[in-house]
Amino acid sequence: MQADVQGLMRGELGNWLAEQTPMRDAAKKKAFDRWFIGGIALLPLASFLWFVPLAFLFDLKLFIAGAALLGVAAWGYKPIQEAKQTIKVGINEAIARDLGIGYDPKVEPGVEFHKARSYGLVPKYDRDEFEDCWFGELAGNKFNLYEAHLEERKGSGKNRRWVTVFRGAIISVPFGREFRSTTLLQRKGKHDKWFGLGSVKDVIELDGHRMQYVDQVHPAFEDVFEVFSDDQVEARVLIHPSYVEHLIALEKAFHGKSIRALFVDQHLVVVVESENMFESGSMKAEEDNRRAQETADQFAALARLIMAINQTERGKAQAIKHEPQHPGISDYAREATPRRVGGFGRKGL
Repeated sequence: MQADVQGLMRGELGNWLAEQTPMRDAAKKKAFDRWFIGGIALLPLASFLWFVPLAFLFDLKLFIAGAALLGVAAWGYKPIQEAKQTIKVGINEAIARDLGIGYDPKVEPGVEFHKARSYGLVPKYDRDEFEDCWFGELAGNKFNLYEAHLEERKGSGKNRRWVTVFRGAIISVPFGREFRSTTLLQRKGKHDKWFGLGSVKDVIELDGHRMQYVDQVHPAFEDVFEVFSDDQVEARVLIHPSYVEHLIALEKAFHGKSIRALFVDQHLVVVVESENMFESGSMKAEEDNRRAQETADQFAALARLIMAINQTERGKAQAIKHEPQHPGISDYAREATPRRVGGFGRKGL
């Protein structure tokens, strides 16, 4: 199951993108004008800071100059950022419509993220940001996906700074068969004894929930993953080799790393670290096709995972039932959208 990017580019999406050329050019010119005006405005400030006889305040002068430069740079870049956002939303909306799913550039985290945080799938953080919500059905099965950017405040005084501790996708998929356990699939070494210097722990407790280490029956994955569960027997059924293989394939499609998963409340929650994804917008029209294709490839990998975990019986996946619908580019690509709140199984997350 994959979006027909070439068909989209030959149709209404390609025509719409061609119409955005003046908008892109105008954004570039506006950015250049702002940087030029800002540079001229900074000259008096730079002269004052250079000639003022306060050598002992050198650090303060340096800070003021740096802050002013960053301010002008951000002010100038804003038109480009807005143009890229318009292109990105237009492309992503088109891909979503072709797949028969929904897309919202803004979103509030749902139950899946709170579960991921409670069970250690994401690190501790002080500031968060969420974007690019995709929701609906793939291959007849529901899913939710959005990006999270988590930061931690480091240092003190003038050395205080924000450091990214996680960027990647949060995915929630209803599981295709009934289970009652809570099972955690983590990267090897996450729960070792003695601060990582000892062997893996026999028992861990997360969010007040006690889970035991599971000896895997699939040694091929023992060097990569560790499994903890409150039901040893059911965990070995849930952590099936085909599921793990699809998780690894999904990680590669997202150009990600350290994929991990949680089986809880009849859902599979997947977390994969990656670079900023789904950034289909660009100031270079020649990049539109490549960026759109990359997004389509990522969703193809997600669809294969969804089909794998929603088998009707062992080894037999549900058939794909999908009729592509080509998009209409609406004003939605240009307008801000409301933030949605929700949880498992709801399109607003």
